[in-house]
Amino acid sequence: MRLTINGKEHVVDGIDDSTPLLWVLRDHLGLVGTKYGCGIAQCGACTVHLNGTPVRSCTLPISAVGNQHVTTIEGLASSTGELHALQKAWIEHDVAQCGYCQAGQIMSAAALLKSKPVPTDADIDAAMAGNLCRCGTYTRIRKAIHAAAAQMNEGATS
Repeated sequence: MRLTINGKEHVVDGIDDSTPLLWVLRDHLGLVGTKYGCGIAQCGACTVHLNGTPVRSCTLPISAVGNQHVTTIEGLASSTGELHALQKAWIEHDVAQCGYCQAGQIMSAAALLKSKPVPTDADIDAAMAGNLCRCGTYTRIRKAIHAAAAQMNEGATS
């Protein structure tokens, strides 16, 4: 099976078609930034993008991926290694405490900013509602998303 992940083609063999994408990423490709949280697509820790749309990789069978493009947290930074505006904002606003849910949070936020470059608090709350943070850093998450949006929009207009 051929998969396009973070812009690179990968060939994976000997994997059952029903294997969740999460386990292919982590166990077969060594992309461990995507986390296992609940296993039932409820917490958002396993969020990746499938053709730019956030999906829960813990329940998405590898057979459903096909020729679509997968982006993980490892693929969010630029090819030169420069962090995405959201990753920078997460650091600047000390969002992470335990950090376990943060890759999924960032991936959901990236999809939001792609569709709504200047989100309101209500937009953020709606887009992030399916991502749980046991540490309760929701206020900092919202601030970081606003900061990243401002940085991204500043870069687009200069």
